[in-house]
Amino acid sequence: MALPDPGWTADEIVAHLRTIGTAENRAGMARFGINTATALGVGNSELRPLARKLKQNHERSLMLWETGVREARLLAAFTGEPKKITIEQCRCWAGDFDSWEIVDTVSDLFAGTPFWRELIGEFAADEREFVRRTAFAMLAWAAVHLKEEPDATFVSLLPLIEVHSDDPRNFVRKAVNWALRQIGKRSPALHAPALVLAQRLAASADKTARWIGKDAVKELSDAKTLERLSARKA
Repeated sequence: MALPDPGWTADEIVAHLRTIGTAENRAGMARFGINTATALGVGNSELRPLARKLKQNHERSLMLWETGVREARLLAAFTGEPKKITIEQCRCWAGDFDSWEIVDTVSDLFAGTPFWRELIGEFAADEREFVRRTAFAMLAWAAVHLKEEPDATFVSLLPLIEVHSDDPRNFVRKAVNWALRQIGKRSPALHAPALVLAQRLAASADKTARWIGKDAVKELSDAKTLERLSARKA
């Protein structure tokens, strides 16, 4: 087979992935809590360079997703086009989520869509663990990548973090914590309200909220975090 190029079809990509996957990689993924039921054993250190060679292709990303193969779905996220994917396609993909790794990778794609705020609200209200995780993973990625988004948008989403801070499910609580920390580190203006919320959660009677708050307070009060924020302010 020729070297990877943007003209490859979804079938050609999956065929290539089958030749480079290993049982050793699959075992390593399982140790990190990754669902390996459909995994071929190709690590992200190989998938990301492959995605750069394949380049973005919306239609092909949809076909990659339909294969159900772990690596193909990650490539669907890496090579998808956020301005072309529809909200219904996002909902459909979210319904397929079965691993924190898939959630966190696809959430980065979803955060670049024009309707990302609508999806966050919708997914946060969803009782399915991986779908709710998607809402807060999207919020974390948005805080990192959407440089032009006003800080006021993230202030308005802090109450959503508080509402779901008592969800004890592991994959949800970690994403809620992640979102709170990323918002607090985004800018000097966001640091104060995020820290106030973190301190309030840290004092909560609820065990999950308390864990989320204490962990966020620790990072948002860290000297290195404060240094970086001070440098941005200057």
